[in-house]
Amino acid sequence: MTSIRPAEDADMAAVADLWHEGWHDGHAGHVPDGLTAARTLTAFHERTPPRVADTAVAVADDGSLQGFVMVVDDEVEQVFVARSARGSGLASELLAEAERRVGAAGHSTAWLAVVVGNARARRFYERHGWVDRGDLPYEVSAGGQSFVSPCRRYVKRVR
Repeated sequence: MTSIRPAEDADMAAVADLWHEGWHDGHAGHVPDGLTAARTLTAFHERTPPRVADTAVAVADDGSLQGFVMVVDDEVEQVFVARSARGSGLASELLAEAERRVGAAGHSTAWLAVVVGNARARRFYERHGWVDRGDLPYEVSAGGQSFVSPCRRYVKRVR
């Protein structure tokens, strides 16, 4: 059994580990090579602690982190599930939590960016009622450099 709850400071190292693993699974080969190289485990451990208030985690009965979402304003920024939990329905539960958070913050529509080449993620969002609204050149900074990732902007009414 897995429960979803707001993240705590003590969760963030495990969030960083899972984020690093999942990010590389979904992004490597689909974003600029320099961005992939800059997304080191150390970089994820540096960027994760300040995000505790934005994060909800899915924790198994044994205390292991199984997934997380990060939401800022009306954007669902991150949705990641441990490899061992993929296909279990947990990603759907986490996405529903993210949508709930966006609605609770007073927004009627949520949005997220999906890397163009991440077909698995794109199918997942579409199955959950998210609509592809077109190209989104998503600007990110990593390793002291700026990159543009080729993304698609997905939206969904949440209230």
